[in-house]
Order: sequence, then C-alpha cells, then structure tokens
Amino acid sequence: LRELKVTLKVIRTWSLLLFLIMEREPCPYRIVDDAGGAFAMGTIGGSMFSAIKGFRNAPQGKKLSGGLKSVKARAPVYGGNFAAWGTIFSTCDCTLSGIRRKEDMLNPILSGGITGAVLAVRSGRGAMARNFVVGAVLLSVIEGVSLFIQHMAARNMKPVQPQLQLGAPP
Repeated sequence: LRELKVTLKVIRTWSLLLFLIMEREPCPYRIVDDAGGAFAMGTIGGSMFSAIKGFRNAPQGKKLSGGLKSVKARAPVYGGNFAAWGTIFSTCDCTLSGIRRKEDMLNPILSGGITGAVLAVRSGRGAMARNFVVGAVLLSVIEGVSLFIQHMAARNMKPVQPQLQLGAPP
C-alpha cells in the first residue's frame, strides 16, 4: 500500500510537469514565443548539420576550421528559416483559433498546410498546393503522435485498485 502511494505521488508529479509543459501562452505572445523557439531550434540543428557538412567537405588538415566556418556561415540562415516558418505557423494557428473559437487538432493541421503554401507562394499555384498538402500531412502526423502519447500517459494515470492477498493475515 505504501509503494502504491509513492507510485501515485510520482505519477501526479509527472502529470503536473507535463501539464505545465503543455500549457501555452495566449495568442499574441505565442507568436513571439514560437518564433524565438523556432529560431533557437533552427540555429542549434543548423549548427550540427553545418558542422558535419563543413567537416566532410573541408580538405585534409583543415577539417575543424572548415566545420566551424560552415557553422558561422549557415547556422544563422537555418535559424532564420525556422523562425520564419514558426512565425507564419503561429500566426495562422492563432488566426484560426480566433476565427473558429476552438483549440483542437484541426487548427495546427490547417496552419501547417497554410504555412507550407505561404512559403511557396513565389513558386506558383502548383507548388503552393503541393506544399499545403505536405505541411498538412506533416502536422497531421505530429498531432497523431502527440495524441497517442497523451492517450498512453492518461492510461497510466488511472488509479489502480490495490490487490488483497488471501490467506495471509496483514
């Protein structure tokens, strides 16, 4: 029984942490928050990608400096591209939330499609349509995985009835 109480306390603690992580800023602030987070992710990921690419393409004896040079040149570009994507996505998400007056899975899916289309606007209607589909499918997969993880976490949160052992006095 004592172990059960400890286990339930740990589960409650983790569920509170998960709730705090999942809680989002209100819409005007969410756009800036998501843009900054996307810039950071793009810069960090771009740094790793650029370092590997620069290391591989540098001549023998200049591998480290080639990797560093590539990071200096390309990582901010990746960060800016991710920030642009994050800003457009959050703006669309907040706009759809305001228009529909709902916060459900359809908003990010449509926002991903709209973001893909907006970023491809200079390439023509065909590219916009293809990027809309790609963005919507990508966000559908992300939302599906998120829903699955939430379902699994909720299943682990259900209270468990302690089992009594018959025959042995407590």
